[in-house]
Amino acid sequence: MFWVAATLLAAAAQTARNAMQSSLTTQLGTLGATQVRFLYGFPFALLFLAAVALVSASPIPRPDAPFLVFTTAGALAQIMATALMLAAMRVRSFSVATAFTKTEAVQAALFGLIVLGEQLTPLLASAIAIATCGVFLAAVRPGAVWHVASVRAALHGVAAGGLFAVAAVGFRGGILALDDGAPFYLRATTTLVWSLGIQAALLAAWLWIFRRAALLHSFVLWRSSIFAGFMGAFASQFWFLAFSLTAAANVRTLGLVEVLFAQVVSRRLFEQRLTARETVGMALLLAGVALLLLEL
Repeated sequence: MFWVAATLLAAAAQTARNAMQSSLTTQLGTLGATQVRFLYGFPFALLFLAAVALVSASPIPRPDAPFLVFTTAGALAQIMATALMLAAMRVRSFSVATAFTKTEAVQAALFGLIVLGEQLTPLLASAIAIATCGVFLAAVRPGAVWHVASVRAALHGVAAGGLFAVAAVGFRGGILALDDGAPFYLRATTTLVWSLGIQAALLAAWLWIFRRAALLHSFVLWRSSIFAGFMGAFASQFWFLAFSLTAAANVRTLGLVEVLFAQVVSRRLFEQRLTARETVGMALLLAGVALLLLEL
């Protein structure tokens, strides 16, 4: 059950990273803030890999073609998902935008079944459905004015959730494709390094060509960027550890607790209050998570 602790740590760290990236969006733009997660996170991932390799006393697994296909697909999907999530956060509240991305749990279950053949029991399917309904109950408020920008933000959030699901399945596929002789934590960290390396290189090149000012400005804001990068790499380290131990749908369903953490951030930092409807939604979310843990 180590994956449970890893997922909870990852969700908490990801909330902190999202809050930092959300604040950087106003200064760097959506893609500028997106690349901070990868460019500044990559050196920390290398440090993690060095530490894990030293502890395991095992050689770092060599990538093969299936690993590169899975990991590259996950890396590209995560770039697009992060950009869409930050775009949604510019229109809707931090917690609501986070909630829309959490349709990822349902989509991860579907993609995991199609791509990796990971089956769901009726109880697990119920847990995912209940938790996701709780997220939507908390996010969609009756009587709210849904202008064009709000609808676009909602679509961005749901699309981000789908791409995060693709990324989760891709990363788990990459981890499983590595040499089985290596410890799970070494395979997970190796996959993390490759994914962040691909993401950092692609985004840095794109920004240098098309948005050079945003890339250079991120170096000016290096203090905030380093923190966001570290939290991103730290969160990803534990997401990948969880992916190495259980199905992506299980990890992402438990990861819905991030919505609870986002509510705390919204209240503390952004002064966004929790309504009665959101409270009921959070209760359903917790009920779904409880079912998940009971099944496992």
